[in-house]
Amino acid sequence: MDPYVIQMSSKGNLPSILDVHVNVGGRSSVPGKMKGRNTRWSVRPSDMANKTFNPIRAIVDNMKVKPNPNKTMISLSIGDPTVFGNLPTDPEVTQAMKDALDSGKYNGYAPSIGFLSSREEIASYYHCPEAPLEAKDVILTSGCSQAIEMCLAVLANPGQNILVPRPGFSLYRTLAESMGIEVKLYNLLPEKSWEIDLKQLESLIDEKTACLIVNNPSNPCGSVFSKRHLQKILAVAARQCVPILADEIYGDMVFSDCKYEPLATLSTDVPVLSCGGLAKRWLVPGWRMGWILIHDRRDIFGNEIRDGLAKLSQRILGPCTIVQGALKSILRRTPEEFYHNTLSFLKSSADLCYGALAAIPGLRPVRPSGAMYLMVGIEMEHFPEFENDVEFTERLVAEQSVHCLPATQCFEYPNFIRVVITVPKVMMLEACSRIQEFCEQHYHCAEGSQEECDK
Repeated sequence: MDPYVIQMSSKGNLPSILDVHVNVGGRSSVPGKMKGRNTRWSVRPSDMANKTFNPIRAIVDNMKVKPNPNKTMISLSIGDPTVFGNLPTDPEVTQAMKDALDSGKYNGYAPSIGFLSSREEIASYYHCPEAPLEAKDVILTSGCSQAIEMCLAVLANPGQNILVPRPGFSLYRTLAESMGIEVKLYNLLPEKSWEIDLKQLESLIDEKTACLIVNNPSNPCGSVFSKRHLQKILAVAARQCVPILADEIYGDMVFSDCKYEPLATLSTDVPVLSCGGLAKRWLVPGWRMGWILIHDRRDIFGNEIRDGLAKLSQRILGPCTIVQGALKSILRRTPEEFYHNTLSFLKSSADLCYGALAAIPGLRPVRPSGAMYLMVGIEMEHFPEFENDVEFTERLVAEQSVHCLPATQCFEYPNFIRVVITVPKVMMLEACSRIQEFCEQHYHCAEGSQEECDK
């Protein structure tokens, strides 16, 4: 073995710095230019950072169009129900957080997958005979967004692909592409209340397909799939042996004239990772509490996917422990009246918005059945001065100070805009009135349709 020689060098009798270098086999380790390394500073963002792009945040956070200074801005762009203060969470939810904080029991680290007692509460809350759950089937996460990220990370490798709805939540692409996962878009059909084009969906599946994302109820569409349609989706997944990532964050936000079916309750063989959280139903998106429910009755995932999720949870050591400590009271004490009142408001707002926009020439809203949004088609042939929905929304901001999201940029669906329906009634009425004024000012009869315009 090479001898190790310690060399000490100093200047003068009382050195201020002691230089110690290791000589291995007579070769000095005195610092110098490393072979093959450029010693000039060159610090660049990683490929992962460069590939990460969230179009909704980019538009909302960096909007360059100045609103009309004579009109108060009305933002119908972000799905945060807390923005206007008209949809507060229930006092029981707030008290549960205060009690957890005051107890002093939740100031330290929890297991990365969450406290056992908290996971037991979630399992009990969502357990049903058709889709049984135990604590071992629950992973707590930092919001539903992290739940989706972890599911993608455990199911797909770089170079594989995932199937994503169009129009669909932009975060799916944001997360996937940052991980080197290809996104394939399957179509939703507005004329069928945004049901999936199942034939087109199945045509996208190949040997590199890692999972199918099903978002029900839908952001941005506000649609809710029927039991029959969900069974058809499961049949495709079963034929092709493709697991499903079910984004069900809006699962309990369904209007009274419609019924929500959790996907896993209908699956006999397709394994499902269901993502949810407190954000929407309990109106606390800033608390960042989400979860993954593992449904795998045929043991197709086995221990490998469970272990993989547990390992991924160790990257940030789980969600806020205070919120975990409050979960039991939140789930058990929130009164049914709170849920009812929230849904009643959203249904009323959706009906108001749909009715007002449906009466405006050139607009084609699609009636929602749940969640917090509706999509509005723009008959661009009647608005020839605008090249697309992006220009339409920019001018709407500049002239009327109403901000909606353009579907081309945010949801990969041209000539539509998304409207958020959580704003107060007075504000929604004012926004619809301004949109009507805007459309009337810019509407033109399409060539050959003068007779229709004269009606």
